Amino acid sequence: MQKSLNNEKRTVEVIWHGHACFEVKSNEKSVVFDPYLDVPGYATLDLEADLVLVSHEHDDHNARERVKLSDRPINVSVEVLDTCHDDQGGKLRGPNKIHIIDIDGIRVAHFGDLGRDLSSEELEQLKGLDVALIPVGGFFTIDAQQAAAIIRAIEPDVTVPMHYYDGVSGWAKTSGVEPFLEQFACVVLCDESSFTVGTFHDCVLVLKKP
Repeated sequence: MQKSLNNEKRTVEVIWHGHACFEVKSNEKSVVFDPYLDVPGYATLDLEADLVLVSHEHDDHNARERVKLSDRPINVSVEVLDTCHDDQGGKLRGPNKIHIIDIDGIRVAHFGDLGRDLSSEELEQLKGLDVALIPVGGFFTIDAQQAAAIIRAIEPDVTVPMHYYDGVSGWAKTSGVEPFLEQFACVVLCDESSFTVGTFHDCVLVLKKP
């Protein structure tokens, strides 16, 4: 039974399309998180998927029109943690949703534009992740130290940082990825913008700009 589960896990791919937009797909299903309308330095999106999940209604995260949806049913479990885009209860930037999906036995969480620390109850709900997609750039979201504290608390197998500025791409008000990476001993710089779940373990994985 365990062997069968492991085989299923190896078929799930995570693809970074830039900024906070990711696609998680298996052979028969695909989910897109937070498609953007326009973000400096990233290509215009033109995607296809079975399901689109949006963390909040800002146009660098809610461009559903950039994703052509299939009409086939999709068997993916989705949990939602209602959080905030700031540390003042949403008064500055509104609400934010953390989406946790289970796709073919793989548990992936997309943190959206999380802007505050998480409670112990919220952290508990986020344990047991195969992949965590978390913002690290600060200003609009939690910063590197806050993100690192969350990751240390929930211990996902693989952590992929997002929503940071690389000197060309992203919002210049946010920091680069380096302050986040400095918090961890095991950092892998991937030479592609995607990876198959199960290829890397117990690390922070920096995907190549798409």
